[in-house]
Amino acid sequence: MEITASLVKELRERSGAGMMECKKALSEKGGDIEAAMEHLRITGLAKADKKAGRVAAEGRIVLARDGGKAVLVEVNSETDFVAKDSNFIQFSDVVARTALSSGAQDAEALKTAQTEYGKTVEEGRQWLVAKIGENIQVRRVVRMDSAHHVGAYVHGGRIGVLVEVKGGDAELAKGLAMHVAAMNPPYVSPDMVPAEIVAKEKEIALAQVKDSGKPVEILEKMIGGKVNKMLAEMCLTGQAYVIDNASTVEAVLKKAGAQVLGFTRIAVGEGVEKKEEDFAAEVMKQAGLA
Repeated sequence: MEITASLVKELRERSGAGMMECKKALSEKGGDIEAAMEHLRITGLAKADKKAGRVAAEGRIVLARDGGKAVLVEVNSETDFVAKDSNFIQFSDVVARTALSSGAQDAEALKTAQTEYGKTVEEGRQWLVAKIGENIQVRRVVRMDSAHHVGAYVHGGRIGVLVEVKGGDAELAKGLAMHVAAMNPPYVSPDMVPAEIVAKEKEIALAQVKDSGKPVEILEKMIGGKVNKMLAEMCLTGQAYVIDNASTVEAVLKKAGAQVLGFTRIAVGEGVEKKEEDFAAEVMKQAGLA
Protein backbone atom coordinates (compact mmCIF):
# COMPACT_ATOMS: atom_id res chain seq x y z
CA MET A 1 0.00 0.00 0.00
CA GLU A 2 1.24 3.48 -0.89
CA ILE A 3 2.17 5.59 2.13
CA THR A 4 0.58 8.92 1.20
CA ALA A 5 1.27 12.31 2.79
CA SER A 6 -2.33 12.47 4.02
CA LEU A 7 -1.94 9.10 5.77
CA VAL A 8 1.25 10.25 7.49
CA LYS A 9 -0.48 13.51 8.46
CA GLU A 10 -3.41 11.67 10.00
CA LEU A 11 -1.13 9.42 12.05
CA ARG A 12 0.91 12.42 13.22
CA GLU A 13 -2.26 14.16 14.42
CA ARG A 14 -3.47 11.07 16.25
CA SER A 15 -0.18 10.09 17.86
CA GLY A 16 1.74 13.33 18.20
CA ALA A 17 4.83 11.48 16.91
CA GLY A 18 7.28 12.91 14.38
CA MET A 19 6.82 12.67 10.63
CA MET A 20 9.66 10.21 10.05
CA GLU A 21 8.51 7.97 12.91
CA CYS A 22 4.97 7.92 11.50
CA LYS A 23 6.15 7.17 7.97
CA LYS A 24 8.37 4.35 9.22
CA ALA A 25 5.58 2.86 11.34
CA LEU A 26 3.15 2.93 8.40
CA SER A 27 5.72 1.31 6.11
CA GLU A 28 6.39 -1.46 8.63
CA LYS A 29 2.65 -2.07 9.08
CA GLY A 30 1.75 -2.02 5.38
CA GLY A 31 -0.16 1.25 5.60
CA ASP A 32 -2.48 0.01 8.36
CA ILE A 33 -2.95 3.15 10.43
CA GLU A 34 -4.42 1.33 13.43
CA ALA A 35 -1.49 -1.11 13.54
CA ALA A 36 0.93 1.78 13.08
CA MET A 37 -0.71 3.69 15.93
CA GLU A 38 -0.43 0.64 18.19
CA HIS A 39 3.22 0.26 17.20
CA LEU A 40 3.95 3.89 18.16
CA ARG A 41 2.23 3.42 21.50
CA ILE A 42 4.13 0.21 22.24
CA THR A 43 7.50 1.77 21.39
CA GLY A 44 6.68 4.84 23.44
CA LEU A 45 7.04 7.27 20.52
CA ALA A 46 3.48 8.55 20.74
CA LYS A 47 3.78 9.02 24.49
CA ALA A 48 7.14 10.73 24.14
CA ASP A 49 6.02 13.26 21.57
CA LYS A 50 2.79 14.09 23.41
CA LYS A 51 4.96 15.22 26.31
CA ALA A 52 7.15 17.35 24.07
CA GLY A 53 5.01 20.46 24.62
CA ARG A 54 5.63 20.47 28.36
CA VAL A 55 8.25 22.85 29.68
CA ALA A 56 11.61 21.21 30.36
CA ALA A 57 13.73 23.79 32.18
CA GLU A 58 15.53 21.63 34.74
CA GLY A 59 18.27 19.11 33.98
CA ARG A 60 22.06 18.88 33.78
CA ILE A 61 25.06 20.45 32.10
CA VAL A 62 27.53 17.65 31.32
CA LEU A 63 31.16 17.86 30.24
CA ALA A 64 33.15 15.45 28.10
CA ARG A 65 36.70 16.14 27.00
CA ASP A 66 39.80 14.67 25.42
CA GLY A 67 42.87 16.89 25.55
CA GLY A 68 42.17 20.12 23.69
CA LYS A 69 38.72 18.91 22.64
CA ALA A 70 35.83 19.54 25.03
CA VAL A 71 32.04 19.68 24.82
CA LEU A 72 29.27 20.77 27.12
CA VAL A 73 25.74 19.49 26.60
CA GLU A 74 22.53 20.62 28.25
CA VAL A 75 19.96 17.88 28.74
CA ASN A 76 16.66 19.08 30.17
CA SER A 77 13.90 17.53 32.25
CA GLU A 78 10.69 18.96 33.66
CA THR A 79 11.67 18.58 37.31
CA ASP A 80 14.81 18.71 39.42
CA PHE A 81 13.78 15.36 40.89
CA VAL A 82 14.16 13.64 37.51
CA ALA A 83 17.43 15.50 36.88
CA LYS A 84 18.84 13.54 39.83
CA ASP A 85 17.47 10.19 38.64
CA SER A 86 20.16 7.60 37.86
CA ASN A 87 18.65 6.83 34.43
CA PHE A 88 18.66 10.50 33.51
CA ILE A 89 22.23 10.95 34.75
CA GLN A 90 23.44 7.93 32.77
CA PHE A 91 21.66 9.13 29.63
CA SER A 92 23.08 12.66 29.85
CA ASP A 93 26.59 11.28 30.39
CA VAL A 94 26.20 9.12 27.28
CA VAL A 95 24.93 12.14 25.32
CA ALA A 96 28.03 14.15 26.31
CA ARG A 97 30.41 11.34 25.29
CA THR A 98 28.54 10.93 22.01
CA ALA A 99 28.75 14.67 21.35
CA LEU A 100 32.51 14.55 21.81
CA SER A 101 33.11 11.48 19.66
CA SER A 102 30.66 12.35 16.88
CA GLY A 103 31.78 15.92 16.34
CA ALA A 104 28.14 17.08 16.26
CA GLN A 105 27.98 20.87 16.13
CA ASP A 106 24.46 21.32 17.44
CA ALA A 107 21.61 19.50 19.17
CA GLU A 108 19.84 18.56 15.95
CA ALA A 109 22.94 16.86 14.57
CA LEU A 110 23.58 15.17 17.90
CA LYS A 111 20.12 13.59 17.94
CA THR A 112 21.01 11.44 14.93
CA ALA A 113 24.45 10.43 16.24
CA GLN A 114 24.89 6.80 17.28
CA THR A 115 25.75 6.16 20.92
CA GLU A 116 28.02 3.47 22.36
CA TYR A 117 24.90 1.34 22.89
CA GLY A 118 24.06 1.14 19.18
CA LYS A 119 21.05 3.46 19.41
CA THR A 120 20.88 7.08 18.33
CA VAL A 121 20.65 9.83 20.92
CA GLU A 122 17.06 10.50 19.84
CA GLU A 123 16.10 6.84 20.27
CA GLY A 124 17.64 6.92 23.75
CA ARG A 125 15.72 10.08 24.58
CA GLN A 126 12.42 8.56 23.52
CA TRP A 127 13.09 5.43 25.58
CA LEU A 128 13.87 7.57 28.63
CA VAL A 129 10.70 9.65 28.19
CA ALA A 130 8.62 6.48 28.06
CA LYS A 131 10.37 5.10 31.15
CA ILE A 132 10.38 8.23 33.32
CA GLY A 133 7.21 9.91 32.11
CA GLU A 134 8.61 13.42 31.72
CA ASN A 135 9.56 15.54 28.74
CA ILE A 136 13.31 15.10 28.20
CA GLN A 137 15.15 17.28 25.69
CA VAL A 138 18.72 17.50 24.43
CA ARG A 139 18.79 21.25 24.14
CA ARG A 140 22.31 22.52 23.50
CA VAL A 141 25.81 21.51 22.52
CA VAL A 142 28.83 23.80 22.79
CA ARG A 143 32.28 22.61 21.86
CA MET A 144 35.85 23.84 21.83
CA ASP A 145 38.68 22.32 19.83
CA SER A 146 41.98 24.11 20.32
CA ALA A 147 45.73 23.67 20.07
CA HIS A 148 45.95 25.84 23.19
CA HIS A 149 44.80 25.16 26.75
CA VAL A 150 41.07 24.53 27.19
CA GLY A 151 39.80 25.21 30.68
CA ALA A 152 36.59 23.37 31.51
CA TYR A 153 34.43 23.51 34.61
CA VAL A 154 30.94 22.39 35.58
CA HIS A 155 29.44 23.65 38.82
CA GLY A 156 26.89 21.35 40.42
CA GLY A 157 25.62 20.20 37.05
CA ARG A 158 23.95 23.61 36.68
CA ILE A 159 26.60 25.84 35.09
CA GLY A 160 29.21 24.86 32.52
CA VAL A 161 32.15 26.85 31.12
CA LEU A 162 34.78 26.34 28.43
CA VAL A 163 37.70 28.79 28.16
CA GLU A 164 40.39 28.88 25.48
CA VAL A 165 43.71 30.20 26.81
CA LYS A 166 46.86 30.86 24.82
CA GLY A 167 49.92 30.52 27.05
CA GLY A 168 49.91 29.80 30.78
CA ASP A 169 49.11 26.27 31.87
CA ALA A 170 46.19 23.90 32.44
CA GLU A 171 45.78 25.05 36.05
CA LEU A 172 45.32 28.67 34.98
CA ALA A 173 42.82 27.65 32.29
CA LYS A 174 40.80 25.69 34.87
CA GLY A 175 40.89 28.63 37.29
CA LEU A 176 39.65 31.01 34.61
CA ALA A 177 36.79 28.63 33.81
CA MET A 178 35.83 28.66 37.49
CA HIS A 179 35.99 32.47 37.49
CA VAL A 180 33.67 32.74 34.48
CA ALA A 181 31.25 30.32 36.15
CA ALA A 182 31.15 32.46 39.31
CA MET A 183 31.22 35.99 37.85
CA ASN A 184 29.55 35.52 34.45
CA PRO A 185 31.32 38.34 32.58
CA PRO A 186 29.65 39.17 29.25
CA TYR A 187 32.93 39.98 27.47
CA VAL A 188 36.60 39.05 27.57
CA SER A 189 38.03 42.58 27.43
CA PRO A 190 36.87 46.20 26.93
CA ASP A 191 37.86 46.22 23.25
CA MET A 192 35.27 43.48 22.66
CA VAL A 193 32.36 45.49 24.10
CA PRO A 194 30.03 46.66 21.29
CA ALA A 195 30.24 50.38 20.46
CA GLU A 196 26.55 50.94 21.18
CA ILE A 197 26.97 49.68 24.74
CA VAL A 198 29.94 52.00 25.31
CA ALA A 199 27.92 54.91 23.90
CA LYS A 200 25.01 54.13 26.23
CA GLU A 201 27.34 54.02 29.25
CA LYS A 202 28.69 57.43 28.26
CA GLU A 203 25.14 58.80 28.09
CA ILE A 204 24.38 57.48 31.55
CA ALA A 205 27.64 58.86 32.96
CA LEU A 206 26.95 62.28 31.41
CA ALA A 207 23.46 62.37 32.91
CA GLN A 208 24.95 61.62 36.32
CA VAL A 209 27.46 64.49 36.31
CA LYS A 210 26.08 67.17 33.96
CA ASP A 211 24.55 69.21 36.80
CA SER A 212 27.66 69.12 38.99
CA GLY A 213 28.78 72.59 37.88
CA LYS A 214 32.33 71.41 37.20
CA PRO A 215 34.40 72.58 34.20
CA VAL A 216 34.06 70.68 30.92
CA GLU A 217 37.54 69.16 31.11
CA ILE A 218 36.80 67.82 34.60
CA LEU A 219 33.44 66.43 33.44
CA GLU A 220 35.16 64.60 30.59
CA LYS A 221 37.57 62.98 33.03
CA MET A 222 34.69 62.02 35.34
CA ILE A 223 32.73 60.52 32.47
CA GLY A 224 35.79 58.63 31.23
CA GLY A 225 36.45 57.26 34.71
CA LYS A 226 32.86 56.07 35.14
CA VAL A 227 32.80 54.41 31.74
CA ASN A 228 36.15 52.69 32.28
CA LYS A 229 34.99 51.42 35.68
CA MET A 230 31.81 49.98 34.17
CA LEU A 231 33.70 48.35 31.30
CA ALA A 232 36.13 46.76 33.77
CA GLU A 233 33.24 45.31 35.79
CA MET A 234 31.56 43.73 32.75
CA CYS A 235 34.77 42.28 31.26
CA LEU A 236 36.71 39.23 32.38
CA THR A 237 40.08 40.97 32.30
CA GLY A 238 38.96 43.84 34.55
CA GLN A 239 37.44 41.72 37.30
CA ALA A 240 39.17 40.68 40.51
CA TYR A 241 40.31 37.07 40.04
CA VAL A 242 38.15 34.80 42.21
CA ILE A 243 41.11 32.60 43.12
CA ASP A 244 43.25 35.61 44.11
CA ASN A 245 41.12 38.68 44.88
CA ALA A 246 44.24 40.80 45.29
CA SER A 247 44.84 40.66 41.52
CA THR A 248 42.73 41.36 38.48
CA VAL A 249 42.38 38.69 35.81
CA GLU A 250 44.35 40.97 33.51
CA ALA A 251 47.27 41.05 35.97
CA VAL A 252 47.18 37.27 36.41
CA LEU A 253 47.23 36.75 32.64
CA LYS A 254 50.08 39.21 32.19
CA LYS A 255 52.16 37.48 34.87
CA ALA A 256 51.59 34.09 33.20
CA GLY A 257 52.22 35.43 29.70
CA ALA A 258 48.76 34.23 28.74
CA GLN A 259 45.75 35.47 26.77
CA VAL A 260 42.09 34.44 26.87
CA LEU A 261 40.98 33.85 23.29
CA GLY A 262 37.35 33.22 24.17
CA PHE A 263 34.91 31.49 26.48
CA THR A 264 31.42 30.02 26.58
CA ARG A 265 29.20 29.80 29.65
CA ILE A 266 25.84 28.01 29.76
CA ALA A 267 23.40 27.44 32.61
CA VAL A 268 20.53 24.98 32.93
CA GLY A 269 17.24 26.37 31.70
CA GLU A 270 18.45 29.85 30.79
CA GLY A 271 16.20 31.39 28.18
CA VAL A 272 13.41 28.86 28.80
CA GLU A 273 10.16 30.44 29.90
CA LYS A 274 9.18 28.69 33.09
CA LYS A 275 5.69 28.43 34.50
CA GLU A 276 5.51 30.00 37.93
CA GLU A 277 3.77 27.67 40.35
CA ASP A 278 1.76 28.91 43.32
CA PHE A 279 2.01 25.79 45.45
CA ALA A 280 -0.06 27.20 48.33
CA ALA A 281 -2.93 28.00 45.95
CA GLU A 282 -2.62 24.57 44.35
CA VAL A 283 -2.85 22.80 47.71
CA MET A 284 -5.88 24.89 48.68
CA LYS A 285 -7.49 24.07 45.33
CA GLN A 286 -6.91 20.34 45.84
CA ALA A 287 -8.37 20.60 49.34
CA GLY A 288 -11.46 22.41 48.02
CA LEU A 289 -10.59 25.55 49.98
CA ALA A 290 -9.81 27.88 47.10
